[in-house]
Amino acid sequence: MWKSVASNALTLFIVILVALAALVAWGRNEFIKPGPLAQPICLQVERGASLSAVSRNLAERGAITDARIFRIGAEYADLADDLKFGSYTIPAGASMQEVLAAITSSGRSTCGRDLNFRIGVTRSDVILSELDLSTNTYVEVVRFDAGATPVPQEYAEVADDPALVFRVTVAEGVTSWQIVDSLKKADFLQGSLETVPPEGTLAPGGYEAVRGTERNALIAEMTQRQSAILAEEWEKRAPDLPYDTPEEALIMASIIEKETGVPDERGRVASVFVNRLARGMRLQTDPTVIYGITKGEGVLGRGLRQSELRRETPWNTYVIDGLPPTPIANPGRESIRAALNPDQTDYLFFVADGTGGHAFASTLDEHNRNVARWRAIEASQGTEGQTGVQGE
Repeated sequence: MWKSVASNALTLFIVILVALAALVAWGRNEFIKPGPLAQPICLQVERGASLSAVSRNLAERGAITDARIFRIGAEYADLADDLKFGSYTIPAGASMQEVLAAITSSGRSTCGRDLNFRIGVTRSDVILSELDLSTNTYVEVVRFDAGATPVPQEYAEVADDPALVFRVTVAEGVTSWQIVDSLKKADFLQGSLETVPPEGTLAPGGYEAVRGTERNALIAEMTQRQSAILAEEWEKRAPDLPYDTPEEALIMASIIEKETGVPDERGRVASVFVNRLARGMRLQTDPTVIYGITKGEGVLGRGLRQSELRRETPWNTYVIDGLPPTPIANPGRESIRAALNPDQTDYLFFVADGTGGHAFASTLDEHNRNVARWRAIEASQGTEGQTGVQGE
């Protein structure tokens, strides 16, 4: 009798094990197979949201077939406590596994509304955009000056949306004063900025933020990033450069940044300045004159006068030898790289060519011909006497 009971118990145990294995296999298949979504959706994960709440939301919106399987899968993957606040695109047909990865990995929002606080050379703009899921592209809703009062209604209506994604974007060539002045106008940031960081020490680029981010924290991140970039590029510098320290290279990079907006010209512009320094020639570059006038506080807004080209300031490279004492803006990585790895040329001059770029020359005669062409362009445009000539 006992043998029969034991045999039956063993059989039942095996049946249960087989059933459990089948159930686990079915659950795993449900977790990894394509999901039921026919169209992509934007899922908002609220700050502090629980896995249960998120899984119910996903099930109600038809993104997953079973909230319990989703939770069990998250527990099994040890990701149940790793939900990231933000807004995430859930593509059509996404499996539960893919949905879980989207909301627990980077924490970088991929849909919803996006606010880009863009700090430019001439002004700072607030750009509010929203993702169009049908095309997977952000569509601009409204754009306005950062100092505008009152703010546009389109922005006022969503400014307190907890799912709003904030970014601060700093353009290459912006001065430290301009960055500080602009950050003070960002209503989603907090904290005071009492001092302006040294010129050149803030890295251009994009920075993630949330409502209530400290302004000093953003400045610290910009400083740390620029320091790392300069150190990386310094290690890869070309030999025999006419400057001996990373700080001098940063000064050169800032001049390059202000002299050209054409990316593939940076190396040639750098070569002109390096060649002039190597020959003991003055740099004679207009942006340094402008910085001596403005100290980086705003833009000049007009052409330079001859008297200003002759006026002695610590930055006026028409009257001082060598490099100015500080950078004249915050250069990006590419300009730093150009300063440390300039093109190999015999150019000593350049002048605007009317296309947004420059004409380069190795001799004064060639340069004078290029200048004459530029002056003719100025005359035809009615902009005689504006900047655009280096080494005149």
